[in-house]
Amino acid sequence: MINKTQSRLLQWTALFLFIQSLILSLAPAVRERTWDVDFRVSHWLGFIVWAGFTYLAHRTMTKTLPDHDPYIFSAASLLSGWGILTIWRLDESFGLKQSIWLGVSLTAFIFAAHFFTNLALLKKYKYLFLSGGLIITSLTLLFGTNPLGVGPRLWLGLGGIFFQPSEPLKILLVIYLSAYLADRTNIRLFSLPLLVPTLFVTGIALLLLIVQRDLGTASIFVFIFAVFLFFSSGKRRVLIGTGAFLAAVLVLGYFLIDVIRIRVIGWVNPWTDPTGNSYQIIQSLLAVANGNMLGRGLGIGSPLLVPVAISDFIFAAIAEETGLIGTLGLIAAIWLILARGLIISLQAEDNFKRFLAAGVVTYLGVQSLLIIGGNLRLLPLTGVTLPFVSYGGSSLITSFFALFLLLVISNREDNEPAPLTNPRPYAILAGIFALGLAASALSVSWWVLVRGEDLLTRTDNARRAIADRFVQRGDLLDTNNQLINTTTGESGALIREYLYPSLAPVTGYTHPVYGQAGLEASLDDYLRGLQGNPSSLIFWNDLLYGTPPPGLDVRLSIDLSLQTVADDLLGDHRSALILMNAETGEILVMASHPTFDPNQLDDEGDNLSQAEDSPLLNRATQGLYPPGEILTPLIQTKFTDAPPSDEQTLNYYSDLGLFTTPKLRVPVSTHTASNTLNDVRFSPLQIALAAATLSNEGSVPAPRVAIAVNTPEQGWVVLPELGEAREVLQARAANDAATSFIQDGKTYWSYSGLGQAASTSVSWFIAGTPPNWQGTPLVLVAVVEENNPVFVQKIGDELIKKALNR
Repeated sequence: MINKTQSRLLQWTALFLFIQSLILSLAPAVRERTWDVDFRVSHWLGFIVWAGFTYLAHRTMTKTLPDHDPYIFSAASLLSGWGILTIWRLDESFGLKQSIWLGVSLTAFIFAAHFFTNLALLKKYKYLFLSGGLIITSLTLLFGTNPLGVGPRLWLGLGGIFFQPSEPLKILLVIYLSAYLADRTNIRLFSLPLLVPTLFVTGIALLLLIVQRDLGTASIFVFIFAVFLFFSSGKRRVLIGTGAFLAAVLVLGYFLIDVIRIRVIGWVNPWTDPTGNSYQIIQSLLAVANGNMLGRGLGIGSPLLVPVAISDFIFAAIAEETGLIGTLGLIAAIWLILARGLIISLQAEDNFKRFLAAGVVTYLGVQSLLIIGGNLRLLPLTGVTLPFVSYGGSSLITSFFALFLLLVISNREDNEPAPLTNPRPYAILAGIFALGLAASALSVSWWVLVRGEDLLTRTDNARRAIADRFVQRGDLLDTNNQLINTTTGESGALIREYLYPSLAPVTGYTHPVYGQAGLEASLDDYLRGLQGNPSSLIFWNDLLYGTPPPGLDVRLSIDLSLQTVADDLLGDHRSALILMNAETGEILVMASHPTFDPNQLDDEGDNLSQAEDSPLLNRATQGLYPPGEILTPLIQTKFTDAPPSDEQTLNYYSDLGLFTTPKLRVPVSTHTASNTLNDVRFSPLQIALAAATLSNEGSVPAPRVAIAVNTPEQGWVVLPELGEAREVLQARAANDAATSFIQDGKTYWSYSGLGQAASTSVSWFIAGTPPNWQGTPLVLVAVVEENNPVFVQKIGDELIKKALNR
């Protein structure tokens, strides 16, 4: 029955991994959305190695260990197969090496199952085994190396093969403590029998911490010893004291060891240095968030953005491509091994095997929690591996040896369990691991469901830019459907092109390094296909491709024929200009100078943000200038008998909405209400909205710049206004004021004036169509950051004449 149960579980595991392998083979076609690709096939070697050696190990256990636990080998096989396919997906060269290590590990497993099922030898030669492990580990102090060339030198290398002695030393410590304490149950704390192992373990931990700077292994050593001490004494204060000791060591390490200080800072507040020392943990969290519920899909995510994804951050890599569901399955498999291991411990036939099984579970559980917690920012990063899953021959061999010990202990052959006077420590240990894994599951849920959207919109999330290389982004068009911004190239090499760079302060950019700005940012959901497409289309694209559907085109109210005239007129002057439909609020021209070319961001991006003339600033909506006399036509509509006081003027400005932020799909700045006129600052957009009342019978329109989106089901759909039009003046008063400012020979009203405050001097010009105009009612506002009223009036007159005579 046991063999049939394990056989069925392994068959389901093989089917799961076969489907994973098939999906991984098809991933390039899915990502490119074409069959004309180079399919992945190399990882099938890893699957074959896993399947072949797992089958041989299963057959061996049915003969040599007929009464073994049927669940833990199946769970470990799932983890090792999952890990090997993930490593093949991340790096084929390391996938091949891991396949070899898996073959070596299972070969040793099969050999041990045939010839070394008598665990009494481990107990008898405990000193010899531990001494050998210590000697080999100590060699790293003299001959240690690191395969990466940097970092702690914890490996011994020979001929390109690296071995980390501290990995098997963990199990050797478990064996030693199990044998040492097996015949010393119910001992008192601070007694002589505990003095030797206490000093010994503490010494090893401090040596690893200080000399090798290996916080993870040192923590595991201390926790393993604490659990054994807890089993022997039954005192819960042992665990409390261990927690306090580790916390004290962490604090001490923070001040004395640079690596620990960096990891603690990255744990407490990684957001302060997301591209430096906290880059790993930030990218890990982004990977987890990017996985969402179902994952991006095998071979479709971007887990390689996380450094050391094959080892330290393999949990984050799996989370990105299999999502919350996949990580919960992974955590469940780990819990199955730990839970069954503790059951095996309780049913062991003697104290040595009971301690040994519990120690193995402690080793596997603590190491799993350390790496998963580190990936999720529950714990500081420690650099340990995820048993059975992460890349590393030393870790894989040690994990399978630990598994072998559990299987041998579970093969009781109807022997009665040894008496157990106090099962409470085992229940508490199970509770600790259950709580830790549950916290890990909740943490994944938190980063996916609660913080996911905020994380994925961060400018340092390169995954958006990578997705944009594979999915067509929607175009930005002018009111006559002329291209402004578009996407060109083939899938995998799509790039954003800005066909009218002078409009960049308004339309903005989308860039893998500098993020997004302007309309490219505010309309991103439409342009990326996340809004405006049917929900079913978005769902299936996310499920099948791990990306949104192709983006939607957005039509702007900008008229490039007039925009070009305005940009030519403004030239190199620091200035801004808005031409607006006074009735509908549609902005026909929005110019801000100096401008920049977003096609050159790769070369000029850093300089643009520091330039004195602020080319990234949209002066039309974000530039705040002293109004000076430019609002005189509006003031005269209300105060006809005598000039108003400052207080009356400020109140009138408030009635006009000049202290209210206009709602528009571009960044807008607003000066808050002030007590003095000298402190007042308005943007050209605000002045344009106020001036529109003279050409719109006293009503302020709701400004608009994005007017329609081209949806797949309904065609062009009008985008809703963000604000509402409102009447602020009586129509007759507005018409009279507009008429009074029509100069001889002109068909429009106009006014120019200076705005001055301290050292700031600007020149304003406003103009608009007269009452009862038969065409489109227009209003124009221009401002130049210099004392040059002649120039600003010239460009204003020329542009409004051009607009009226079209």
